[in-house]
Amino acid sequence: MISKYNPLSEYYTGERCHIVEIDQSVGGDCTIALARVEPGITTQLHSLTNISERYVIVQGEGVIEMEGETLGNVQPYDVIYIPAGRSQRITNTGKIDLVFLCVCLPGFQAESYVNHEV
Repeated sequence: MISKYNPLSEYYTGERCHIVEIDQSVGGDCTIALARVEPGITTQLHSLTNISERYVIVQGEGVIEMEGETLGNVQPYDVIYIPAGRSQRITNTGKIDLVFLCVCLPGFQAESYVNHEV
């Protein structure tokens, strides 16, 4: 099966980033989305209950924070592993959009999203 990328399906989220859902896997074992964060923006501090994530940086540069600690700078082809339940956010520190793949295992479920800024 082939999941086709459709840039026209991009939408803006309350998480302060733009998302294109690329693959919402049958059976919910994995989901893949493309996230885009504008320069100077920090995404919402959040965690995912029972879902681990990997960010694969495609374009731009940023700083990743997990559990209140800055892990470091990220750039293209860096992979960030985010264990289930860990609070995290990313800041675009560059002059162009920060673009990365979000790979969720098992697949993303909206009810798993926990906003830590409330």
